[in-house]
Amino acid sequence: MSEADALAPVADVGGPQQPLLAVKDLSKHFAVRGALFRRGGVVRAVDDVSFSVDKGEVLGIVGESGCGKSTTARLIIGLIHADAGEITLDGEPVGPVLSLRELRRRVQMVFQDSYASLNPRLTIEDTIAFGPRVHGVAPAEARSRAHELLRKVGLDPALFADRYPHELSGGQRQRINIARALALSPRLVILDEAVSALDKSVEAQVLNLLIDLKDELGLTYVFISHDLNVVRFISDRVIVMYLGEVVESGPVETLWADARHPYTRALLAAMPSLDPDCRTEEAPIAGDPPNPIDPPAGCRFHTRCAFAEAVCRASAPKLMPTGNERHTAACHMVDMASGHSKAVAATPGESKHA
Repeated sequence: MSEADALAPVADVGGPQQPLLAVKDLSKHFAVRGALFRRGGVVRAVDDVSFSVDKGEVLGIVGESGCGKSTTARLIIGLIHADAGEITLDGEPVGPVLSLRELRRRVQMVFQDSYASLNPRLTIEDTIAFGPRVHGVAPAEARSRAHELLRKVGLDPALFADRYPHELSGGQRQRINIARALALSPRLVILDEAVSALDKSVEAQVLNLLIDLKDELGLTYVFISHDLNVVRFISDRVIVMYLGEVVESGPVETLWADARHPYTRALLAAMPSLDPDCRTEEAPIAGDPPNPIDPPAGCRFHTRCAFAEAVCRASAPKLMPTGNERHTAACHMVDMASGHSKAVAATPGESKHA
């Protein structure tokens, strides 16, 4: 592979209508060992998760801590191996056709902890140039690429190239992580809580930088965050995860205006409001998530849901279309045939069982 080939963006294989990323029935269970779990229990971190990401799209993933967001990201990029399921990148299955090396060439990740994800012994220039050098780029060309990317993320190479991570602020380190992720011209960038540790003013700058880079370089993002305001700002479409499962999915504005799953509505109701007349006076959701080692039968949310009925405890709901474009929810109140007392017809854009 020539130096130019190593740095050139990978060509679009399937055309604009084919999803860039397709995840089907993805599962990951972690074995639990210890005196309390001698029977060999497993944590069901990700359970039959399916979704797709269109080319040029920003897909947001939200949910409580422990719902499986970060595990899903690590499965996509190949940091951990899936127990079951398929991952397809632009029509090419990961594993049978697409090697792990080529996957890392096309998909990169920005982590939450900007300091822990950088090697403290490498200068900023060496950190960014490391990936291209591993993929066969000459050292001089890799350093030139590192300087170019520093300028793209708003840092002067003359001031920052020879510094070490401990000499930078949190916002500057996260810009370095973004530059490193872009060093091999990936098509998909996974951002796992990439702005959650930043001051709000710095967070806004980094978000605007991500949007500018997406437009300039034709990137696709998977954006994972607890902050629903940030997700709404940057995302085109959102999936909501609860206890290892996808419980709702849809365009961001549709989800905000017409959330159908009680868990999604609880998350939205928990968002702080700047209007003193619209303060939350009672908790929108009570209790802690169930133990992922032994999740409840039926709908996993029924132990915390105000609308739970016998059918919710007896059978697990499937993702069902709500009537809005590309909007699905895994709730018995969306399925007319479920037998739930609140499962009534709803017109697009209007939830009848809120």
